[in-house]
Amino acid sequence: MLRNREIQVLIGILSLVILLGTVIAAYFFSTAAAVFLFIVSALLVMITCLFTAWRYREIEKLSDYLRKIQSGDYSLDLRDNHEGELSILKNDIYKVTLMLSEQSEYLQKDKMNLTNAISDISHQLKTPLTSMMVMSDLLSDVELSDMKRIEFTKNIRIQLERIEWLVLSLLKLSKIDAGTLPFHKEKVQVTDVINKAMEPVLIPIDVKQLSINITGEEQVSFTGDFNWTVEALLNIMKNAVEHTEGKGEINITFTENALFTEITIQDSGKGISKEDLPYIFKRFYKGKNAGEDSVGIGLAMAYSIITNQNGDIEVSSEEGEGTRFQVKFYKQVI
Repeated sequence: MLRNREIQVLIGILSLVILLGTVIAAYFFSTAAAVFLFIVSALLVMITCLFTAWRYREIEKLSDYLRKIQSGDYSLDLRDNHEGELSILKNDIYKVTLMLSEQSEYLQKDKMNLTNAISDISHQLKTPLTSMMVMSDLLSDVELSDMKRIEFTKNIRIQLERIEWLVLSLLKLSKIDAGTLPFHKEKVQVTDVINKAMEPVLIPIDVKQLSINITGEEQVSFTGDFNWTVEALLNIMKNAVEHTEGKGEINITFTENALFTEITIQDSGKGISKEDLPYIFKRFYKGKNAGEDSVGIGLAMAYSIITNQNGDIEVSSEEGEGTRFQVKFYKQVI
């Protein structure tokens, strides 16, 4: 403490004031008055120095704590806090520390998620890229028949289309996760959304001879983004068509009440095992009943699109008895 220039200046000024006061008291009053004044002034200076030393120790504790924060130690004991500006400062530092700790945990979790995502993406791309490399080597063989050359070229195109779809899907998901994708808020008729979402799956529905039953009133609507909701429902319908055997049924019902608009998509397919149910909306997750070409991103995208539009999606299923997806778009934020 005594090494600090401001303390040295303070003690010097106080000493000068004491000296002048003692001289004046001795000159105008008496020697006894001068001695008394000197003793009282010295005691006050001593008390001031002790109090200043205590404050410096408290400040040093806070400095030590800040140094610990730099090394990743966020523990701070507030039990010895009392009223005063130092306690207020300590409490404010504690609040900032909590915020830094939470941000550190969030960044660490975000880093892990990014690592896992990169690992999953590389795994998804590895298979088609390896397949294309093998087929491209075979295509360089001059003795390869025209029929095989056409077959390999077709397979390479299929793999390229799969990679393109995967990349586009990941770009969409990343925009949704980052909150940079604007969702329009407009009145959307449920019948229009369902009809538009069914268009890409009409051919596989016809090939499998599936029965599609749509039940609901024409005026049922919700507030949301038409195109992105079509994308979400399309992914759910693809899942239903893929897991429903030939001549099966897919039932689509929709209702509206004062709280929400509900769309239910139920199929008579293979169903989802209890072990897989908690994870089906997780990115790149593939259940035991998933198809060979499944990437595990469609339902994850549907979940992100719906939940970002003040909605919710639930799934219930029994193996061998089909699966039911319930989509709800709430009228108020809950």
